[in-house]
Amino acid sequence: MTAGGPEQPLIPQPPSTVTALRQAVAQIAPAALPAFTRELDQAADQARQGSDPAPLRRFTTQWAAYVQIQRQPRIAVRLRELEDLTESADAAQVRRAAAEIGGILDDAYAYACAAVARVER
Repeated sequence: MTAGGPEQPLIPQPPSTVTALRQAVAQIAPAALPAFTRELDQAADQARQGSDPAPLRRFTTQWAAYVQIQRQPRIAVRLRELEDLTESADAAQVRRAAAEIGGILDDAYAYACAAVARVER
């Protein structure tokens, strides 16, 4: 793994292509590769059945967002902490955690959507 300083991403954000995202996942989150492959197969099947590329676009956007989070250790750790907090019995704590999770995901998806749009041009 490539490591910069404590606030530096582990790797640059890859292009939002299946090949580049697969390589990034293999490098920064190898345990997620089976899910990546399974979801890619499902998206490809759906795209073929419907003659529509939308399932593949959703797949690349989802995994580009995942990589955007996982390549930044501080954010990835915080997301896991927040996910753990959502199992709390304290409703106020769960709401705060859910709101922060939403912000992390919103930021990652905004970045990913912009990256996918650049690839599609």
